[in-house]
Amino acid sequence: MGLWGRKITGNLLLLAMAATCSAQQQDTTSNVRLNPIAIKNITAEIKPDKFRTVYFIAPVVLMGYGFATVYNHGALKELDLSTKAELQEDHPKFAYHVDDYIQFVPALAVYGLNLAGIKGRHNMFDASMLYVTSAAIMGLSTHFVKRGVHRLRPDTSGYNSFPSGHTASAFAAAEFLYQEFKYKSPWIGYAGYFVATATGTLRLYNNKHWLSDVIAGAGFGIASTKLGYLAYPQIKKLIGGHGHKQNFTCMPAYEQHQLAYRFTYKL
Repeated sequence: MGLWGRKITGNLLLLAMAATCSAQQQDTTSNVRLNPIAIKNITAEIKPDKFRTVYFIAPVVLMGYGFATVYNHGALKELDLSTKAELQEDHPKFAYHVDDYIQFVPALAVYGLNLAGIKGRHNMFDASMLYVTSAAIMGLSTHFVKRGVHRLRPDTSGYNSFPSGHTASAFAAAEFLYQEFKYKSPWIGYAGYFVATATGTLRLYNNKHWLSDVIAGAGFGIASTKLGYLAYPQIKKLIGGHGHKQNFTCMPAYEQHQLAYRFTYKL
């Protein structure tokens, strides 16, 4: 029974990542048109992504599974309970909170790759704003769903279990990495999904979330970044992104267990 349960858990997590990666194969770069001059100018117009239903199939399925489990009293609920029981039986003292940090690794990789000379799809200012927009969508959506669902965590530490915010943050960052580097190598983006899957797995081992919380969190994260890439170009137009060149710089910072950004403007 223990071995069977662990196989089911592992297969579901791998299935979540595989479904995501499969959907990304269709998220082609046909609408990415890079202008070497425009890349140097942070106010250059961004070509908006086109909304395509196929891009959202995987995240909607993942979120749908999570919601279905919350209100299910049969096999889905039993899988949550058995997964928790087996992980706690095998690793009762597991308490490694590296998931508090690795959730940001895919996003930080975007900056690291750019600093190493491997340029992404957008200049650093626009890439940062795309990530901030995506993170805002992710944060707001998971916050209100947590309050609305009011699900008890498996360790009984609070009623904000669904969906997993750490997992949502990790998959939002992974999708960000994929979007920025898919035109160069989709494998860079897929590496981000391995890190995100590890984050979700650690949330289970730390007894902070149910399996369905983690699967739904992956869906929320992916969908948030896809929506961010649709929304930011429109936001940039509204705030007057067609003006003259401005000297903005943006760098990530990690302070007091929070990922932040520092912006500077030169007159």
